[in-house]
Amino acid sequence: MAEKELPLSGIKVVEFTHMVMGPTVGVILADLGADVIKVEPLKGDNTRRLKGSGAGYFPMYNRNKKSLCVDLKSEQGHQLAERLAAKADVVIENFRPGAMDKLGFGYKQLSADNPGLIYCSLKGFLSGPYEHRTALDEVTQMMGGLAYMTGLPDRPMRAGSSVIDITGGMFGVIGILAALEERHRTGKGKEVTSSLYETTAYMVGQHMAQQAVSGEEPPPMSVRRSAWSVYDIFHSKDAERVFVGVVSDSLWKRFCDEFELTEFSADESLNLNNERVKQRDKIVPVITDMFASMSKEEMMSRLDKAGIPFAPINKPADLFDDEHLNAGGLVDLTLTGGDKDGEVVKLPALPIEFSGERLGVRQDLPREGEHSKEAAAEAGYANDDIEQMIADGVIRVE
Repeated sequence: MAEKELPLSGIKVVEFTHMVMGPTVGVILADLGADVIKVEPLKGDNTRRLKGSGAGYFPMYNRNKKSLCVDLKSEQGHQLAERLAAKADVVIENFRPGAMDKLGFGYKQLSADNPGLIYCSLKGFLSGPYEHRTALDEVTQMMGGLAYMTGLPDRPMRAGSSVIDITGGMFGVIGILAALEERHRTGKGKEVTSSLYETTAYMVGQHMAQQAVSGEEPPPMSVRRSAWSVYDIFHSKDAERVFVGVVSDSLWKRFCDEFELTEFSADESLNLNNERVKQRDKIVPVITDMFASMSKEEMMSRLDKAGIPFAPINKPADLFDDEHLNAGGLVDLTLTGGDKDGEVVKLPALPIEFSGERLGVRQDLPREGEHSKEAAAEAGYANDDIEQMIADGVIRVE
């Protein structure tokens, strides 16, 4: 899709963020075509240097952005950022409560010069008794019940991804897009806040509703009472694992026909799902033995033929070679810094199609300060002034 045709082409975004939640907002807007300037300290965003489970944060959530490294505590650096914000449609920040106000970049301060500004803050909590707290993805997974629902009854466990950071960022994007649409009618901007804790509560809302409907407190998903008769992981004869879900009466019929389960298809007491659930103890052992006699490939081929939902049990590493993702769901990015500097890798694209077209990479992962000169010029500085700011250590250029 050509850049001029992208949905958010022409929208200018200034991003004061780090880690995952804030950069998620920026990368979604950038993938959709917005012009995003990532404001980093002179030494660069610390997220670039994370190791362990944080090593993938920067490369995953910072493509299609420009990097400005600037000393915001200097008078000239502060003025540069103010000028950029004055021309921006959107400002994003995810620092601790009150930090941006102290720096002079809070919503009230920036919107005074730019009343059409949409200002998105990503916080731990929305307004209320906890709003002063600093939170993390894992903190709110624990206090919001998600870790309880993910683990075993006596062993809460966080989800295997920064799911709240990412989803909270998505809610931030939804709020920004709604505010942009409202601005078309009113001409005025708005402050938008998305949070980790309330995002977690929204995600476990289905379990709260389950309790409201059933009158029973839901157990963790690891020991849940299944809503379907076949909704399990099965082993093949080659010791591979495949998840199978038979979640409707019509799927049950097709499942029995494909695998010649005549003893089940002839049993009228198994025609309806809720009755099958009552007889899981009879059904599951038969299916377990049946699948144990087949190879993984035979299992999946026949399940696919019958239209039954199924999935091999993959690791993230398996996705690099997934034929479906490689048909358009991965984009090439060049790593920056560290031992892998300059190495090209494939990472997931934004999971959206527009009229059958996917969104790609217009700007590779930015090096620290790669676009500092460009950003300063956009803010209205002459070339001599920009060179002086570089010499004075106000901005950094790579």
